[in-house]
Amino acid sequence: MGQFKMSYMPNVIAFRPRSATESLRRPRILIRAAREGQSGWRRDRDLRRLLRLDHTPAPGAALPRLRAEEALQNDARLQRAADYDMHRHVLLMIAILAEMRAAVANAPVPVRAGARIGAAMLAQVGLAISAPGTASPAHP
Repeated sequence: MGQFKMSYMPNVIAFRPRSATESLRRPRILIRAAREGQSGWRRDRDLRRLLRLDHTPAPGAALPRLRAEEALQNDARLQRAADYDMHRHVLLMIAILAEMRAAVANAPVPVRAGARIGAAMLAQVGLAISAPGTASPAHP
């Protein structure tokens, strides 16, 4: 029998860092597609498949990777690259919106002494991802 050489290629992708405070401004149609896709998003199933993970990370833990991958897709879109995958770009945007909501829902709420926090106050926590000129009361 002949000798076989096996090469090792890690399943790790290097992403450039992205500021957590940098706003995410994308075309209106992309944001609309991501918002519409929220109803069909199932975190345990879809996040693992999208990021090729064995287990689902804690809410918000995947945001840096999602944002980095989305930035790569957006760069490819802007450059009109042949390898741009619109379907993956929309899925990444859906995942970013869903993860931001999950992170906010699981974040500890600081409570002042004697203050009461009701459901209405908690419901006021919002997310700000929009296309230029699309912010409205119905979709902040």
